[in-house]
Amino acid sequence: MYQWLDERLDLGRLNAKLFRKVFPVHHTFFLGEITLFSFIVLVLTGVFLTLNYEPSTQLVKVEGLTDPVQAAYASILYIDSLPFGAVIRSVHHWSAHIMIAAAFLHLLRILLSGAYKKPRELNWIIGILMLVVTIVVAFLGYALPYDNYAITATRIGHGIAESVPWVGVAVAQIMFGGDFPGSSHNIPRLYSLHVLWMPLVLMGLIGLHLLIMIKQKHTQPKYAEKVAPGKILGVPALPQQGLMSGVLFLVFVAVVFLIGGGFLAHPVEAYGPLSANTPNVKPDWYFLWIYGLLKIIPSSFEFTIPLFNGGKFGPEFWGGVVIPSILLVGAILIPFFSFTEGNVKQRYLELPSRHPRRTSLTIAGLMFLIMCTMAGYIGDPGMEWLTISRAWLLIIVVPIVTYFVSFWIMRAIWGETWQKEPEIELIVGGGQAPRA
Repeated sequence: MYQWLDERLDLGRLNAKLFRKVFPVHHTFFLGEITLFSFIVLVLTGVFLTLNYEPSTQLVKVEGLTDPVQAAYASILYIDSLPFGAVIRSVHHWSAHIMIAAAFLHLLRILLSGAYKKPRELNWIIGILMLVVTIVVAFLGYALPYDNYAITATRIGHGIAESVPWVGVAVAQIMFGGDFPGSSHNIPRLYSLHVLWMPLVLMGLIGLHLLIMIKQKHTQPKYAEKVAPGKILGVPALPQQGLMSGVLFLVFVAVVFLIGGGFLAHPVEAYGPLSANTPNVKPDWYFLWIYGLLKIIPSSFEFTIPLFNGGKFGPEFWGGVVIPSILLVGAILIPFFSFTEGNVKQRYLELPSRHPRRTSLTIAGLMFLIMCTMAGYIGDPGMEWLTISRAWLLIIVVPIVTYFVSFWIMRAIWGETWQKEPEIELIVGGGQAPRA
């Protein structure tokens, strides 16, 4: 049978070209695989949720409730009543968090190690777009439970979309299917984007990302240059890499179900269906830094350009669109400001400590996000000391101080050798030791 298939499909060549492809083994490389595993779990749990969810705001009667509720809200109550329904919904929720965190850490590892340089500029851009699309997909799922919490949080995003001068209202109408909340098209529109169109875009980006990675081959730790110059030092895709990935996937599923069962996603009954009451809610951690910016930009910080209609530049536009867009464009352009000598291609990982400027800028950027996130807690119990003026001071001063302190520490430790990659001396027994 194998010979018959081999004669027609050339399975031997496929095995040699793909399944025997060598992958370097390094613990940080598994961040990309965890991102992929999260997406797989999201798709599988999403199928279950889709089969039991009704994307409609039509009022229906639910046993145990005196007033009719929206069908979307009622379907969440139904899912939670199914055996393991609440756990699967919770696993779906936490898998989204893990995917965003793993993708962010994966990009951070690539940035700190210089793996975004030539010839991998395109894959860096695709990775950035994957993270953005993943966050957008997560946001689109916010409103689907249609409880008071989900509606209040989604309304913030609707306001940001509308804040874009001239085109904002049209963008919000297209994305949300009308005014939010209030239009019968809200949930069907967000539902179709969340479960179909944006996941298809994400699948395409993942496939393209993997295809380019296989074509260009992995970067690998610096010691591989001494051990196997000009070659990839690692294990073949099958069976070794496949076995490790399979075990990691099973461990991931076990861990995410443990988290999902121990920390259930917020119960919709706690907030209730759509009502006039607005609960005091905060977005999830990956949106909290934008929420912090919206809280500290004064409402008076706006102006209007009287050209056509809708030329208003308000605080929601500056905090929710301009600053995130600047960071996004800056991240995309990073490879084009990291020049390599001649036609040299980046094949080996760089030590962050040997590139203090890049490392210090990265740490300063992280501190900026952390300070913006902290601003989201202004006015909360226990945070009375944090005022808007102090939050501005932290956001501006802490990243600058962090950059200089980080740069000084690395220069003080490595001195003038910071520009040079350490040499690797092979040790009997297969180990390696750095030698400055």
